[in-house]
Amino acid sequence: MVTEKGSRKEPLKNTLPKGRCYGINDMNTKQDLQQELKKIDHKSYSLYKNLTGQYQFGDFIFSIEKVQGDPFAAPSRVRVTIPRSTHGFPKELYQEKVTKTALEDAILRCWNREVRSLNTRQMGSGNSGKIAVCPCGQEVIERMAVSIEKEQIQGRFLIGFPAKGRSIFADALGDILFQILPNMVKKVFCYTSYKPNELEENKKLALDQKYIREQLDSLGLIAFIGDGAVLPRESGVSQRPLKNAISFQSPESQKITLELPYHGAMTGMGIKKGITVVVGGGYHGKSTLLNAIEAGVYNHIKGDGREFVITESTATKIRAEDGRSICKTDIQMFINHLPNQKDTKVFSTENASGSTSQSANMIEALEAGANTFLIDEDTSATNFMVRDHVMEEIVLKEKEPITPFINRAKALYEQQGISTVIVVGSSSAYFTVADTVLQLDSYKVKDIKEQVDKVIGKYPNMWINTCEKLPDVDFHRKIKQIDMSYKGRDLKIKTMGTDTICLNKENIDVRYLEQLIDSGQTVAIGYLLKYAMEKLVDNKKTMQEIINKLFGLIEEKGFSYLIPKGYAAGFPVLPRPQEVFFAWNRFRELKIERE
Repeated sequence: MVTEKGSRKEPLKNTLPKGRCYGINDMNTKQDLQQELKKIDHKSYSLYKNLTGQYQFGDFIFSIEKVQGDPFAAPSRVRVTIPRSTHGFPKELYQEKVTKTALEDAILRCWNREVRSLNTRQMGSGNSGKIAVCPCGQEVIERMAVSIEKEQIQGRFLIGFPAKGRSIFADALGDILFQILPNMVKKVFCYTSYKPNELEENKKLALDQKYIREQLDSLGLIAFIGDGAVLPRESGVSQRPLKNAISFQSPESQKITLELPYHGAMTGMGIKKGITVVVGGGYHGKSTLLNAIEAGVYNHIKGDGREFVITESTATKIRAEDGRSICKTDIQMFINHLPNQKDTKVFSTENASGSTSQSANMIEALEAGANTFLIDEDTSATNFMVRDHVMEEIVLKEKEPITPFINRAKALYEQQGISTVIVVGSSSAYFTVADTVLQLDSYKVKDIKEQVDKVIGKYPNMWINTCEKLPDVDFHRKIKQIDMSYKGRDLKIKTMGTDTICLNKENIDVRYLEQLIDSGQTVAIGYLLKYAMEKLVDNKKTMQEIINKLFGLIEEKGFSYLIPKGYAAGFPVLPRPQEVFFAWNRFRELKIERE
């Protein structure tokens, strides 16, 4: 890559001007960086910013994209670019999107292990010497930290540029960049460092998971749970599989066999389209089953126990969410003729109740393209779910603005193809609309539909669903432009785990979006909303049209295209379109126009 010692290779795009220049589009050499470090050693920390740019390190390119302001600030954002001539990963490992994501995930996990093994001795004040890469959970998701683009691999990470007090500590940074970094690139980003059979197995698992997901619709299923799966998790704060847990076994009546491309024959439970009711005593595994199904919208790594728990990709967890804001959402399918004459076709509130929030959550899920609702009675508004006969006699129908979900569940499936999986523990009413009834008994699943039908037959006056025609729902909500600048500055994004996205001073509460499983997804949602509000909102497009455009751009140009260079917040991880919808709907500055 360098013809003679100290000579400079022609830059990839532009010929370097005379004199030293470190713009982001320039290409300097490793030797240039070494010389510049010597010049600024022991000087003001702010001079580190002069290093911003790209450097040819022989077998790879090292880029400094954003330099921290002082040693106590968030570490500097950097990137390595490794060409195929260096990385050597066979094309067949990343030809398809699903295998590409699986390979990126495997590389990132290797990178995490390598960083953990480094000597993390203190190299100075503040964050000096800190090396951080995007963490990984149990799911295989597209993470911007490692991306294969046009056969080259991009690796994005953080380095705390070392300091003594508030002065540059060049020797320490030199140790990182010229000793640790090249060795790390060789171990993490080169095919020769991996066991080929492990990467091949990784690819095969991804293709088997893809096959199952593609077969669900034609088989009339919304989910598949393979026999032998481990559904319980280690703890409330760990998604690792619980050791010595009872493995899943399908009841015979629900068992199907799939012939997978690589695994071969696999048996398991197919959860059919329609209404599935899950019952059982407390602590017997009802919510564990539901949680596994809702997490099944993502692929999982080998050894997770849920590798073959596969759910159709739009399935959405629905719950009550007291206090959320709602902006001009048509909730008349569930709530109408309010006593204050408030229009529920364009319903807005800054402080939703349990029933109005769950109504809006369900309508917004339909707007976001969900084909399956996942509901747990424990996190639902009681008056939204069901009304018994006695209550109907005490509070007459014309005096009750809420149409319970039980009155709509059958119609939603028969008229719109929306399936429901619902966990219940106290009300038998949903038995009357159930297509399938599953009982959890010490984590073992039983099909008890026949037994339930016999019991229902003893009570001829039990509630019976009339399956009335559903009212039309208006999703035509045009997003209005708003000024998101703050004191003349660009929109600033901060996040707090999977709980909060902060756009300038406005917090978006996303803690009840239970299928947000990675803190990087909230980071990505923040930047996707920023891109949408700045470049796509035009007072004409609806939320559906804008989010469809966003994900069309991701499909066409890649996830990183929508994330600004030198971004400040976290490690972006690709969310589903559904979670982008739901977060935007919770933005209290959202302005919507209806015709």
